[in-house]
Amino acid sequence: MSTNNQRSWIQFGLSQLLLVALCLFFTETVNTQSPQANKNTLVLVDNLAIKETHSTFFRRLQENGYQLTFKMSDDQALSLKKYGVWLYQNLILFAPGTDELGGDLSPEAIAEFVDAGGNILASGSPAAGDAIRDLAAEFGVELDDVGSSVIDHLNYDARNDKGKHTIIAVDPKNLVDAPIIVGKEVQAPLLYEGSSLLVDPENPLVLEVLVASSTSYSYDPTKPISEYPHTVGRNTVLIAALQARNNARVVFSGSLDFFSDKFFSAAVQKQGGQLFEKSGNEALVRSLTDWVFKENGVLRLSNITHNKVGETSPPAEYTITEEVVYRAVFEELKGGVWTGYVSDDIQLEFLRIDPFVRTTLKRVPGKSGLYEAKFIVPDVYGVFQFKIDYHRKGYTFVNSATQVSVRPLQHTQYERFIPGAFPYYASAFSMMVGVCLLSCVFLHIREKDKSE
Repeated sequence: MSTNNQRSWIQFGLSQLLLVALCLFFTETVNTQSPQANKNTLVLVDNLAIKETHSTFFRRLQENGYQLTFKMSDDQALSLKKYGVWLYQNLILFAPGTDELGGDLSPEAIAEFVDAGGNILASGSPAAGDAIRDLAAEFGVELDDVGSSVIDHLNYDARNDKGKHTIIAVDPKNLVDAPIIVGKEVQAPLLYEGSSLLVDPENPLVLEVLVASSTSYSYDPTKPISEYPHTVGRNTVLIAALQARNNARVVFSGSLDFFSDKFFSAAVQKQGGQLFEKSGNEALVRSLTDWVFKENGVLRLSNITHNKVGETSPPAEYTITEEVVYRAVFEELKGGVWTGYVSDDIQLEFLRIDPFVRTTLKRVPGKSGLYEAKFIVPDVYGVFQFKIDYHRKGYTFVNSATQVSVRPLQHTQYERFIPGAFPYYASAFSMMVGVCLLSCVFLHIREKDKSE
């Protein structure tokens, strides 16, 4: 083969490799930036009838653009990722009776999915199997014993309960004080029939979204009470949520029926109480689903700038006691659109090891989402950071650190005469004058001779 032919074949091969690389790059870009790609959701059920009994819940998700893939929880072909690429952004686990998940799924694999940023909505029941129990334990939540249900003899639903007082009507006041999670539309009592959750009190990332009334407890309704119940009163958690440090979100409910069409449309009336034509379940589930799948409560920080007052670009280094201005844009995702975030409690720290300056960022009038802070660099040199560590209940964590250097004054920057040292200057010059006068006296005045 001639040299020209070899060269042409090499050029052809390189062009093909370049084309494949470009295709892979653009495919990866589409998969990560497309709104539809971020809504790929795997739904695991242990009974296909759940698609019908919970049709309102699933239909709303589909109307909002979620791509739902229904599979049985014991399907041996189950997998959350393929060739190292995650296939789904969200996981709905409505299979409380499953003892072992199929395919590559396991509590550890699902925990890895959350570590990669995936979101989970899971539901248990009084007959929950080992799969959902082991998964809940991975996130600091424990389901009560098999067969145990939440019982309330004073706050049960008089219209739907069968006499065991396990269908309870929960007051909306028992919801967590975080409208970004539970919304503001829940007015009617919430219907609940299921198991209670025990939350690890030492886990600061877990939130008790919904708790039972003070008259409730959890036990097997078919057995007489022979020992103290595991959960009593407001320690009886019905729905728990977790936001991981990477902002992945997980919600656990002890009741699968809480999401059902039956409970969505059922009328509610506590024993001897007011009749409500419709429960608050649907309104709560709508807000809770938007939150867990990151439709609500998502913040981002952008356009961070810092410079000396009167300048526009950041310097290579700051000098002690200079005045600095720091600006950043805070935005919140609302309805799929990024809008300016409004708050008065965003703090900025200027720290080395410990904060030397802690100040509140103030909104810039007329600039959507723009905040700024002005302060004087401390009279300490070293390597500092502009740091924002913003944690608020229901919102994604915002962390930002910008490193800068602070140097001492140069020799030419010091004041020639320090006002505070004027007394010392005066004492030095007075000493000099005194020495001169003493020298003159000593040299020009002569004592008389004793013989005279």
